[in-house]
Amino acid sequence: MTGSIDRVLAAVDDAADEAVAFAADLVRVPTVNPPGELYDDCARLIGRMLGSCGFELEYHAAEGRPEHTPIHPRINVIGTRRGKSSRPVVHLNGHFDVVPAGAGWTVDPFGGEVRDGRIWGRGACDMKAGIAAAIFAAEAIRRAGIDLNGTLEISGTVDEESGGFAGVAWLAEHGRLSRERTDYVIIPEPLYVDRICIGHRGVYWFEVETVGRTAHGSMPFHGINAIDQMGIFFERVRRELEPRLAERHTEVPVAPAGARHATININGVIGGQPVDGIQTPCVADTCRAVFDRRFLLEEGFDRTKTEIVALLESIAADVPDFKYSIQDLMVVHPTRTPDDSPVIGALDRALHRVLGRSGGLVASPGTYDQKHVARIAGVPDCVAYGPGILDLAHQPDEYCDIADLVNATKVIALAVLELTGTS
Repeated sequence: MTGSIDRVLAAVDDAADEAVAFAADLVRVPTVNPPGELYDDCARLIGRMLGSCGFELEYHAAEGRPEHTPIHPRINVIGTRRGKSSRPVVHLNGHFDVVPAGAGWTVDPFGGEVRDGRIWGRGACDMKAGIAAAIFAAEAIRRAGIDLNGTLEISGTVDEESGGFAGVAWLAEHGRLSRERTDYVIIPEPLYVDRICIGHRGVYWFEVETVGRTAHGSMPFHGINAIDQMGIFFERVRRELEPRLAERHTEVPVAPAGARHATININGVIGGQPVDGIQTPCVADTCRAVFDRRFLLEEGFDRTKTEIVALLESIAADVPDFKYSIQDLMVVHPTRTPDDSPVIGALDRALHRVLGRSGGLVASPGTYDQKHVARIAGVPDCVAYGPGILDLAHQPDEYCDIADLVNATKVIALAVLELTGTS
């Protein structure tokens, strides 16, 4: 086995420039979500690389999903390389959609520039370098002349940034990713190159609408301003709810440390008249706000929602004419990989071999596609491990260190060797 490992590690080094070039090529395809630009182009680019590396290809359009349209089709790609036996199956999954670039860049966000030992651009870190690491980990095994006993799959999927429902969730719902056919899943998200991510906090996105009564703006006392009513809720969240959340602490190793507490964020607010148009003197009769509540494994969803509703009800009891409605937008339950999962052990041993250390286990402050692998596909042995620094995700001047890409490729390759077995 030592000889096989040495050959694979050498093959990764030999292919490093190719892996960097491919990651840069992926960055140059601006797969911005929303709305879902150039997904088909990127899926085909990944497919061509997988095909050149000896994988059988499948393309899966997310038929039936409302996001899947003729203008913005949701196309997922899967490559399969079969070994001597059909099982075990190791599945490496990466999403290729990226968030909008936003302002503040000093480099072209979709230029795929390579300099100063880094790949620059939107998605370089989150997570196109991870896709390159997965593919070239598999290619290094092939170039080293090693036949796997099990099967290796690599997928490029869509829409993770908006929940993954047309990507990994769709594949799981349609049985392409399932407990019956999949043993281990590694998602090369950028959770630090020396750490293994075992899950994430829960997510509760909800919308609150307050309802007032319109009146002439010169006589606001004749109306009820829905924006003022929403402001009461904002204040109560800040004064009553946030201190309670700050006191709650999870035993799950969420990183960074500040995210080990429960949190709530106001994502957006709309009320009254558009501020960039012609104004008329009216009291705002509706106001809507969307909230992002991240909850802990120890809290659970039922307690989380009950607490929000109780706060709204207490305002309704205290404030005359306070009227509201609440709507659930998205619920993601916390996920945690079993401590004795073979995929954790394989990656940990690979980290020690490649880096001489392991940074241990972490959990993500946000959410990623492990939620669908665990809860829809029913595959518990899933973790995130890949190149890149989590804090750079969604930031201006996003980058991935080339050294991280090379080291992560080696770690993934060695983990695949162990999990699939070699002849």
